Amino acid sequence: MSNELTSGSGPALNEYYNASQLRADSWSRLKADSARLAAAAASADTSSLQRRVAETMAMLEPIEIYWAFPGRHNFKHLQRLFELGEYVGMSRSIARIVRSLMSNAYRHKAIPLGLNGETEEQEDADSVIESAEEVAHQRPYFEILVVDNMTLGQEQALRHSLRKMRRSEDQFIYEAVIVPSFEDAVIAVLQNHNIQAVVARYGFSYRSVHNFALLHRSLTRIDERHIADLQSEDYGIALARVCETLRPELDFYLVTDQSVEDVAGRVPQNCRRVFYNQEDYVELHLNILRGINKRYKSPFFSALREYARQPTGVFHAMPISRGKSITKSHWIKDMGEFYGLNIFLAETSATSGGLDSLLDPHGPIKEAQELAARAFGAKQTYFVTNGTSTANKIVVQSLIRPGDIVLVDRDCHKSHHYGMVLSGAQVIYLDSYPLDQFSMYGAVPLREIKHQLLKLKKAGKLDRVKLLLLTNCTFDGIVYNVERFMQECLAIKPDLVFLWDEAWFAFARFGPTYRQRTAMHCAKALRERYCSDDYRETYVAWKEEFDKLDPEDEATWLDRPLLPDPDQVVIRTYACQSTHKTLTSLRQGSMIHVYDQSFRTKVEDAFHEAYMTHTSTSPNYQILASLDVGRRQVELEGFELVQKQVEMAMVLRQAVASHPLLRKHFRFLTVQDMIPEEYRKSGIKKYYDPEDGWTRIWEAWAEDEFVLDATRLTLYVGDIGIDGDTFKNRYLMEKYGIQVNKTSRNTVLFMTNIGTTRSSVAYLIEVLVSIAHELEEEFADANQAEQRVHARKVHSLTKELPPLPDFSRFHGTFQPGGDDSTGEGDLRTAYFLAYDDSKCDFLPIEDDTIEKKLKAGEDVVSAMFVIPYPPGFPILVPGQVVSPEILEFMRKLDVKEIHGYRPEIGLRVFTREALSEEAQKN
Repeated sequence: MSNELTSGSGPALNEYYNASQLRADSWSRLKADSARLAAAAASADTSSLQRRVAETMAMLEPIEIYWAFPGRHNFKHLQRLFELGEYVGMSRSIARIVRSLMSNAYRHKAIPLGLNGETEEQEDADSVIESAEEVAHQRPYFEILVVDNMTLGQEQALRHSLRKMRRSEDQFIYEAVIVPSFEDAVIAVLQNHNIQAVVARYGFSYRSVHNFALLHRSLTRIDERHIADLQSEDYGIALARVCETLRPELDFYLVTDQSVEDVAGRVPQNCRRVFYNQEDYVELHLNILRGINKRYKSPFFSALREYARQPTGVFHAMPISRGKSITKSHWIKDMGEFYGLNIFLAETSATSGGLDSLLDPHGPIKEAQELAARAFGAKQTYFVTNGTSTANKIVVQSLIRPGDIVLVDRDCHKSHHYGMVLSGAQVIYLDSYPLDQFSMYGAVPLREIKHQLLKLKKAGKLDRVKLLLLTNCTFDGIVYNVERFMQECLAIKPDLVFLWDEAWFAFARFGPTYRQRTAMHCAKALRERYCSDDYRETYVAWKEEFDKLDPEDEATWLDRPLLPDPDQVVIRTYACQSTHKTLTSLRQGSMIHVYDQSFRTKVEDAFHEAYMTHTSTSPNYQILASLDVGRRQVELEGFELVQKQVEMAMVLRQAVASHPLLRKHFRFLTVQDMIPEEYRKSGIKKYYDPEDGWTRIWEAWAEDEFVLDATRLTLYVGDIGIDGDTFKNRYLMEKYGIQVNKTSRNTVLFMTNIGTTRSSVAYLIEVLVSIAHELEEEFADANQAEQRVHARKVHSLTKELPPLPDFSRFHGTFQPGGDDSTGEGDLRTAYFLAYDDSKCDFLPIEDDTIEKKLKAGEDVVSAMFVIPYPPGFPILVPGQVVSPEILEFMRKLDVKEIHGYRPEIGLRVFTREALSEEAQKN
């Protein structure tokens, strides 16, 4: 198979990010070309059209074997019609296939393809618009993957046998995809998002007979060293392990001719049943449906829906319950019309009638949280109905006692800083690498964290170090190598607790590439690794070599990978996720995920107290129900949705990089722009290049210290002389109604999500093209004075960017014992000291007042959190010394919103007397 389409039939293969994108475009192209071929006069020269159709069908053939619709049998029949010159019948069938694929009609009814003499009117029956009631009663559809080397006739017989098992009372409906080899099975699992279960029989080979590069990219994700040399009878167990890694939500069923007792003891947890020799189709069918139902269950949503159906007399504290206060009103009936009645029928303050209490769950909320823990790979999961800001405070308060040392990513979300105040932590702020040219920070290098831990160890304070808090991924899309960071930190502090702020990363669990950098996945992987005999042998060998080096030399620890002692290491990991930000949930719906070996013995009681402290006694049931349903969605279609989300982001990158006008004015920042070379072992520079096509990102995500989340697209607008805030408001929002979350001085951040469609991507491209045309006209019509003004703006946004300041230091008054050797600070004391106005003063930053104090040797100490938006993180915290660099940065900021700073009265700082008095107390 050629890796490039023949000229005239479509784009080159290297322009496609994945086979799904190629499949959709190829069917559309085939529909258009076959229609023209069918309509051509008998005397016309159709050789060019015939060649195009033949090439497209050849391109689709190795892709379609991995999908149940239209299926290999029907595709072969289309090829026969083409070979016989039956272009009209072929064109009709192709048109119906495309309509069914676009409308998803094949998911809920049989689609006749005109292959048996149906009339054109019968073939168009699927175009009839179905009623809402018909749609509501459609059974969810999925596909199962059967791995066995069968003839086409045997395949048909198997499908017929499975269809005979269907019953009217079945809750779901499915079709089978049948592939002959291990490699084909891996490709199918990663390409066909409809697959929800895998049935591996004992008669399949290892290698695929197809050699289609776009599909074979999938095979780079498996380690062949331990598979290819296995006996064929062990392929099934190996495939189960691979599926567990790639798509852990899938149910796996194994059919074997070996001793089932022996096999059952060796299969991984995703293997639901082992059948001997010839499976019982009834049992297989029922087990498949039962497995899907376990993921489909949404216990709290179902309980709330059932409650809403019940006739209830309301004599409790919510007038809005059952909608009574609205339906009886003469003035707010429009609220009921807007929201509909169900939302009010489901409003209650009761925890009876089949419902449950969030603060003390024993029923459907408890079960919903357990299902969420399974879905996200956690040991425990807790729902939060007032956002991840609260989730962060719950975790910090449950883990930290006053005096504990916490290492914190300085540019993390402000809720963490307030959590440090509430807990009384001694805070050491970690600096991320700066991206001065874009007015944003990256992430904290591993070397910086190890350096801080070693300083604390040398100072005899390592026992007081409790927690490392990092943001993964950052707002701008920088993703940590979570497994490596945890491993090397545990080598220095074996019981270190990790809190990963995954507010923007909840979706990552459901994509194979992304999952390997999530907190829960890495926590489980590390625990299993450290319990293995292989790791113990590796550690002993590493320790022997390490002990030959000088342990007092910091470079010994900093310049090489570290391994923790398996006899001492404890995995203690927490992740807070804003489900509502990247998955389906109502606003403020969040989750706390826990993978802590010491949770039951050391944390559980404190966690529940912290949970009680910060959680409302009147949680919003609608948010809880949305979290439950959102979990159901990602367990059943998260893989598909995340795959499409990434694909849409890649399409946007490609569109801007390839369009002559767009790339003249705009560009999306690349991996090379966002991550310095020293942190990119893979050498990857960008995801797409018009000349070289797509980069294979799997290797980078497996080994680089930092990677860039492809779904974050940072558009650079500095070259057009428009700052990010102006571009967002004046151009995107006011003119075209496009909303974005974040800007920097010269960038605008776009994000794709699981709801992003190709139409929305197309609209954004149209908007950017329109803006580019508008800019072209403005530049062409500008007089010399306007051109000079524009040039100054461009220079300001591209050359005159203030360097991002590092964290300076805590003032000695707020350093325990006055010890500044390790840099921890008492944030809580400084925060509450500022409550006394008499201990504070206000200093202007526009003149040289602060400089004079600094030159005179006086420390100027902030009494407030000072947080400019953007970038949205504190550049000053209570108790921090104001440095010349921070002062310069504040002066050059051109943002309108700076929390904690009022230009008309100045910067709030502590008086010299207040600092002296506080120091004497200590």
